[in-house]
Amino acid sequence: MPFTHTLGRAIAVASIVALTGPLAPSAYAQSSETLTIAVANSLKDVFRKLVPLYEARNRDVNVRVIYAQSKTLLKQIEEGAPVDVFIPSAYEELDQLEQKKLIIQDTKQVYARTALVLITNTAFPATIGSIRDLETLPVRHIAIGDPATSTVGKDAVQFLKYRNLEPRLKSRYLYGEHSKAVLDLVSKGEAELGLVYRTDATPVKRVRIIDAAPAESHRPITYGVAAPWTSENVSRVRDFVAFLLSEPIQAELKKFGFDQEVSDIGSAQRQEEVKP
Repeated sequence: MPFTHTLGRAIAVASIVALTGPLAPSAYAQSSETLTIAVANSLKDVFRKLVPLYEARNRDVNVRVIYAQSKTLLKQIEEGAPVDVFIPSAYEELDQLEQKKLIIQDTKQVYARTALVLITNTAFPATIGSIRDLETLPVRHIAIGDPATSTVGKDAVQFLKYRNLEPRLKSRYLYGEHSKAVLDLVSKGEAELGLVYRTDATPVKRVRIIDAAPAESHRPITYGVAAPWTSENVSRVRDFVAFLLSEPIQAELKKFGFDQEVSDIGSAQRQEEVKP
């Protein structure tokens, strides 16, 4: 292995250690395997719920979770960080790794979807009752993600153009750098409306969801998982993906604003079942 690659990987390993800090002993001390999962910060709440469920079902596995900005994790993986499972904030980041041949073949999988939703502050009167109302009722300010810096902003603009709402509303946009900034604008009353993903809005008590954008009005909003090129336990990665696609875990994901995803394997099996 070239010295430069070895050095790059060593630096990446050091960076991962810096992100995780000293490793705490697992609840199941006699683990025979370690599974390292890199998860985007935006998905921290849901995976703090799911990982213990996986550990309870797999007591022979020591699960080590790294939470960081998705782009930071992506860079570390490119440099050779020892990660078995990568769960980014945007499916497109898996595509980026795959284009560079840094994803192990046949491990990339969509595990959930969500919707783009119109939100308002819970303290505001319900003057807007649906997305259709945006076409006729007055709007003072609507918060959206900056399309130059966020995927949620690109999806919001795509939806607004699809519904031909940009000519009417563009002068009323308030831009947030990301979903959290959009939620803050609505929560603080600086904008009476906002467009974010359902997964972002569901846990925030000071906002309520008014309506969901039609699925055809923007690109599919999907969440994916894959084994990067540094994974040393691909069979265990496939087991973790199957866990995410299982019915009980899909039900847990729904509580966080995700929509159900049907596994390719499950679909194929059902097609076989209906054949004469």
